[in-house]
This record gives sequence, structure tokens and C-alpha cells, in this order.
Amino acid sequence: MATTQDFRNGMAFKLDDDLYFIVEFQHVKPGKGGAFVRTKLKRVDTGAVIERTFRSGEKVEDVRIERRSMQYIYREGELFVFMDTESYEQVHVGADIVGNDADLLKENETVDILYGEGRALVVELPFHVEQEVVHTEPGVRGDTAQGATKPAQIESGATIQVPLFINEGDVIQVDTRSREYLSRK
Repeated sequence: MATTQDFRNGMAFKLDDDLYFIVEFQHVKPGKGGAFVRTKLKRVDTGAVIERTFRSGEKVEDVRIERRSMQYIYREGELFVFMDTESYEQVHVGADIVGNDADLLKENETVDILYGEGRALVVELPFHVEQEVVHTEPGVRGDTAQGATKPAQIESGATIQVPLFINEGDVIQVDTRSREYLSRK
């Protein structure tokens, strides 16, 4: 069991039989009344973010989380196959755990997988990935107002908005959190 004094960003614990990560927290000591902790919690299975207030000293059931560096190998139906970079053990992870970032995964990409309660909980991609543009329409000169963009399909299968000067074959950096174009390599 952990108390509110043990809270830190990224900590995992059980609340009402569901597993949550602490996204952010703040200890509050009002002038009148008891202290409390205001938190934003992310539910592991759905990704929903909720706000919850705990009284100072309140206890929660903490869960030990292990972070493993894995290399994405291939997709097998609804399962994604990863290889542990230290033990070379292959692990099958369901599409529900990979989530919406599945179309940004490229073979041989290294990701972090968080394990807790004996199972994979979350697949964390690096903050940005480099991928080649496999299909996009050519940009027309003089067709810009300012900051004009066009859709482009990258090698992993995702479609993102890129500036008009990006062509097929260009290698670009994509922010995996916002799914936005960052730069051209």
C-alpha cells in the first residue's frame, strides 16, 4: 500500500479494481481544513483521463511496473510480435494494448513496453520516428496561402499532413504524440 505522499508522475496503482497511471498531481494545503492531493489519472485499459482528489495520507494499492525495451518485428493478425533486446525472447502483444499508434510502428523500431501484474499494459513509442514518404501528391508552386499542407502516406501505413514541398521518397520525422510532421531529413 502507498499513501498520497508516495505519489509521483508515472506511478501505477489500483483504484476500484481498475489500473491507473498518475499523469500529474498537486499537493494542496488550504488555509482552512485538511490538506489534499489533486490528481489527473489515466486508465490503462481505455486511456481515459479522469481527475480525482485524495485526502492527504489516503492509501491506495500500488502496482509494480517494469519497463522493457523491445524491438517490433512483425504483425500477425491482431497480434504484434516484439523481441526483448536483452534476452531475445519474443512476445505477442494484442492490438488493444498497442492502441491507435499501431499505424506508426515500423519494423525493427525499438519501443518500451510497460509490464505490470504479469502482463503487458502499455506500448510506448519514442517521441518521434523517422519514416519515408511512400505516397503523396506533388505540391503545386504558388498554391500556398501560408502553411499549406497535403496528406502523405508514410511507410508504416499512417497518413499525416505534411508541407507542400515534401515529395515521395523523402524521409521525415513524425511526432508520435500529436501525429504531426516535425522535419525533413
